[in-house]
This record gives sequence, structure tokens and C-alpha cells, in this order.
Amino acid sequence: MGHDHGPSAATAGGTLSGTYRNRLLWTIGISATITVIQVVGALLSGSLALLADAAHSLTDAVGVSLALGAITLAQRAPTPRRTFGFFRVEIFSAVLNALLLVAIFVWVLWSAIGRFSEPVEVKGGLMFVVAVGGLLANLVGLWLLRDAKEKSLNLRGAYLEVLGDALGSVAVIVGGLIILLTGWQAADPIASIVIGLLIVPRAYGLLRDSLHVLMEATPQDMDLGEVRDHLLAEPGVVAVHDLHGWTVTSGMPVLTAHVVVT
Repeated sequence: MGHDHGPSAATAGGTLSGTYRNRLLWTIGISATITVIQVVGALLSGSLALLADAAHSLTDAVGVSLALGAITLAQRAPTPRRTFGFFRVEIFSAVLNALLLVAIFVWVLWSAIGRFSEPVEVKGGLMFVVAVGGLLANLVGLWLLRDAKEKSLNLRGAYLEVLGDALGSVAVIVGGLIILLTGWQAADPIASIVIGLLIVPRAYGLLRDSLHVLMEATPQDMDLGEVRDHLLAEPGVVAVHDLHGWTVTSGMPVLTAHVVVT
């Protein structure tokens, strides 16, 4: 027995994420541009923080590309062998995004620890200028995805990655200013560690919510007890068995039940 539970991705002819495809394309372009600029800036300035932020920007571009690819696959029509089509691909993409964020965190932390034992001369002025440019570009990306983060795990992952990169740019700006004004070189690896720590809670939240869907847990806004009572209150309904609620992909909750009638 099916049940219409709010706006469904299926009724729209695709997933909720699909409506934001163009914005994702713009976000990919912005993240890729930031990555190139930050890598060049990191090589010229010697800043690990800029390089860490560049790696994060690259992860943004890769992660959003995965999200876009998953959205494209999810638009394929269901078949007799795949009655829900490829909608679940979006959730797998969200999991992969989270794992990429964890990998970046480990690399940044390891590299920053190495910088404390082997300091590198960093050009704070160049580091500051490049970071300001990266922050402005990330703000544009956040604006593009501002109303999408609550509608899909995929889009939430993309939004959180851009937000984390923006906060990372702020950390690089502060580190660059400290080096520029005081010459304290340790500010660079410290800024790198801050960038890494910003990744952890976002990766955890995204992975937790994605696994919630993959484990076919009941959606948080679905009260199965209330649904059972509602069904039993219908005329002619004798009993309700095997009541299950889960989520196929963001915006597509599903309910099934064995309903005994007179």
C-alpha cells in the first residue's frame, strides 16, 4: 500500500536536487577556479593553509560534480527491475562526499604537524590577498545554494562544503594578517589545522544522515504510530500489519503496509 507523504520527487518527474542542476554547475566552476588560484598562491607564498584550502576547494568541485552526476542518474526512468529507478544514487554520492571530507582532514592535520618541526617561510601578504579572493568567490557559491540545503542531502553536502571552504578562507585571511603584521610563521600551520577541524562536524553530520537513509530508518518527521491509528480509523479497516516507512532519497519518503479490510 503506498501513501503520499508530502511533496514527492517522483511527482515532480525527478529528484528535488534536479531543479538545482544549473546552480551546481556554477558552483563547480567557482570551486575549480578557486582551486587553481589557491594552488598558484600557495606555491608562490609557501603557505600550507592556502594549499589546504585549495585541497578543500578541490574536494568541493569533486563533491559537487559527484552530486551532479548522481542527480543526472536519478532522472532515469524506473524499470521493472529497478522500480525506484536510480534515486538512491544521490545518497551514495552524499556518503562519498563525507568520506572525501574526512580524507582531506587527515591530510591537512598530518601536513600541519610536519610544518611545526620544519618551518617554511611564508609570504603573508600574498597569502592574505589570495584568501580574500577565495572568500568572495565562496560567498557567491553560498548564495547560489542558499535555499537548497534543506531540500536534499546531496545539495546539503554541496552547500556545507562551500560553507566550510568559506570559513577556511577566513582562517587563511587571519593567518596571513598575523604573518604580515608580526612575522609569526606558526600562524600558517595553525590556520591549516583550523581548516581541518572545520571539516569534521560537517563530515560527521552528512555521513550520519546519509547512513540513516541507507539503513532505511523511519524518516524523522514520520510517526508510524500516528499513521497506524489513522489507518485503523478508516471505515472497513480491521488490522494493519507490516507497517514500514523509509526514505528512498531526499524528498521521497515511502510508506508500505499490509491492511486487512472487511
